Amino acid sequence: MLVERQQFDGVYVSGAALSADLGLPDVGLTTLSEVAQRGCAIARATKLPAIIDADTGFGEPMNVARTIQTLEAAGLCGCHLEDQVNPKRCGHLDGKTLVSTEDMTKKIRAAVNARGDAGFVIIARTDARATEGLDGAIARAKAYEDAGADMIFPEALADEGEFEQFRKAIKVPLLANMTEFGKSRLLTVKQLSHLGINLVIYPVTTLRLAMKAVEDGLATIKSDGTQESLLGRMQTRAELYELLRYEDYAKFDRDVFNFKL
Repeated sequence: MLVERQQFDGVYVSGAALSADLGLPDVGLTTLSEVAQRGCAIARATKLPAIIDADTGFGEPMNVARTIQTLEAAGLCGCHLEDQVNPKRCGHLDGKTLVSTEDMTKKIRAAVNARGDAGFVIIARTDARATEGLDGAIARAKAYEDAGADMIFPEALADEGEFEQFRKAIKVPLLANMTEFGKSRLLTVKQLSHLGINLVIYPVTTLRLAMKAVEDGLATIKSDGTQESLLGRMQTRAELYELLRYEDYAKFDRDVFNFKL
């Protein structure tokens, strides 16, 4: 809801954030039902289009087809699928293992064929940069493009030069992941746009901001015995209620229960 208020173009539902929300590392432990349920709640809360991280598709091509149908029914407008072997790793960690290009293209074709709405965006993510080099990642991306992916997500590219090479090689739109503390240089929207990137996500930014604030706040309460000094850093009760439209719900309640016996 705050993303919408700040007039961004869309909402991204991060798999790493959903895992952390459950107290789990981002290694493929979440299930389709958990991801779809949370994605549905987020999509419902905003008018913006929401795309979601579907990890490896929760199984083989048949499972991927069901994943797409489930996420589409949940109100999401797109998802990305990655070419890692389960258990997967965060895209900016070392030691990743990939499925074959052939196996990944089967998943992409299954995803494309399973969707009921042609507008549901199938994004193919490749983690090959770390294990097969830039040329290998581009070769995989071309195969995924040929398999029907609407967009390519090249994970953990190093810098502008690598994004530029990807843009020259790939015809469909490209997604850039500007996650903090990872392998990619943090580029501005202007820089990415100039490089021909079509979509940029900030998957864990808000979680990291919130968690650091919570950590500092808890330490203050522990040391001071009160949260008094933290009030200026908090969203006020009035600001939260306004965001959640308390007054609109109260008016609705009054309008419904306005009858007399």
